[in-house]
Amino acid sequence: MKNRKLLKFLVLLHIVIITISNFLVSIPIEIFGIKLTWAAFSFPLVVVATDLTVRLVGKSIATKTISFAFPFAIISSFFIIYYEQNPISIALRISLASSIAYALSILIDINAFQYFRDKYSYWWVAPSLSTFVSNIIDTYSFFFSAFYNSEDIYMANNWFEIATNQLIIKIIIGLILFLPVYGVLLNYLKKKILINKK
Repeated sequence: MKNRKLLKFLVLLHIVIITISNFLVSIPIEIFGIKLTWAAFSFPLVVVATDLTVRLVGKSIATKTISFAFPFAIISSFFIIYYEQNPISIALRISLASSIAYALSILIDINAFQYFRDKYSYWWVAPSLSTFVSNIIDTYSFFFSAFYNSEDIYMANNWFEIATNQLIIKIIIGLILFLPVYGVLLNYLKKKILINKK
């Protein structure tokens, strides 16, 4: 029963983070001449959520949990992007690109995380290295699929530069800010699980 609650929480966590990130990627910004989208600041949470899921429920159940959450996240992303007055083609492309990139990066992240976790005993090594690997794959595959020759002229002309800038920001945020968050959440959820088992 308690495991069911944990799985529901993890599914909801993935849906919310993916939906918000897919919406924010449609909003470009420029900070000190660096072209980005707002998703640079939210998407590292997806990797944190994935790594937490693997650590808490194991690789096999994590894959099923994320696979279950993903279609709902893509559907909700499509409707939110379209609702915010984007053309249907842009909303559809972002949603489909998210599917491709997320599927690739999650498969790699789950396997990389498990590999590094088995190889190194320090808790921070696996999330750090798997974050780095999955962010590279996810960022470039997403931006190419979503914005190469897109109707969104600004994003079509700048997708590679934005992807590169976003990748650097995501890795920095992931390692400096979200790694401590990961440690806190991991300890909190482990304690909750132990308390519920008593």
